[in-house]
Amino acid sequence: MGISLSRFLAILMKEFIQMRRDRMTFAMMIAIPIMQLMLFGFAINSDPRHLPTLVEVHESGPFARRFLAAMETSTYFDIKGTVANAAQTDRILKSGDASFVVTIPPNFERDIIRGDKPALLVAADASDPATSGAATGALTILAQNTINALAIGPLAYLASQPDAFSVISHQRYNPAGKTSYNIVPGLLAVIISMTMVMITAIAIVRESERGTMETLLATPARAPEVMLGKIIPYVLIGYVQTCVFFILAFWVFDVPFMGPIWPFLLGLNLFILVNLALGFLFSTVAKNQMQAMQMSFFYMLPSILLSGFMFPFAAMPGWAQTIGIAIPSTHFMRIIRKIMLKGADLGDIVPDMRSLVIILAIVTTLAMLRYKRTLD
Repeated sequence: MGISLSRFLAILMKEFIQMRRDRMTFAMMIAIPIMQLMLFGFAINSDPRHLPTLVEVHESGPFARRFLAAMETSTYFDIKGTVANAAQTDRILKSGDASFVVTIPPNFERDIIRGDKPALLVAADASDPATSGAATGALTILAQNTINALAIGPLAYLASQPDAFSVISHQRYNPAGKTSYNIVPGLLAVIISMTMVMITAIAIVRESERGTMETLLATPARAPEVMLGKIIPYVLIGYVQTCVFFILAFWVFDVPFMGPIWPFLLGLNLFILVNLALGFLFSTVAKNQMQAMQMSFFYMLPSILLSGFMFPFAAMPGWAQTIGIAIPSTHFMRIIRKIMLKGADLGDIVPDMRSLVIILAIVTTLAMLRYKRTLD
């Protein structure tokens, strides 16, 4: 049986008309490839640079001055300031405000001249092995180049001594450099975010498609009541996912849990609520389940790539970090990694908790406003 050109053209025109009417799906088809290109092209960086660094300097001789100048001009380090002692170093690394603390010990320059082979001390936050590896190696090269630059006149003999000093690196929180220590805790944020946002959005839109939402809208229930009634059952799902996650994390991957449990539970509940509120917000915008899934995917891609899950957050471009700060997963990953790997307590995670509270307030307000408009 032959193909009718007129029938074919009629169906073709019908599909184009349908695409024009479904503007959100068409916009997603254009926006998602653009976003993928931008994220994969600019934000992903397997060779992290410009990492926040602090220094502890116990002498101010020519070597120390030239070495610090070399670090500042290097693309690996971004010197944020100085620390005074080991206690301050521990606090800074635990809070995540710096990736490295480089210590130039007393009499370092004198010991080099005498041939005593002194050591530069580097305290590195190795909870993300990708962050500390290449940068620690760069310190050795910078220090050796500094010595070579100063090896003139009576000090020329130092240029022929590549072992005039050593670099001792203390890999904090992950001495073995296991990638699973960094990836596995972050996976909990990805799993909860992916399931909570998508399930909530699709479930509510499905009710609209089946006509049961109209019955709900006809009841005296207000927007906050509907919102809480819809999202609280999924909180229990989040708890189940978390329990399964920890069983596998402990028994299969041997990931430690160094900190107290209560700060973690506080952050977990807050993160679950933020993602459920996001799903509720998406459901007020999407007209069908396909759009709800597309919006969830559109959110999940930057949530995975810009949150610090796969690539060091500090190594991302400024615009990518700005977007990442607005993503809830960014802050929860910091919370869970600090607590599990660094033994952080509530005081150490307050900044990230504050950010989650702000995001929750904004998303909840937008969701209720959108729901009221739908109700009208």
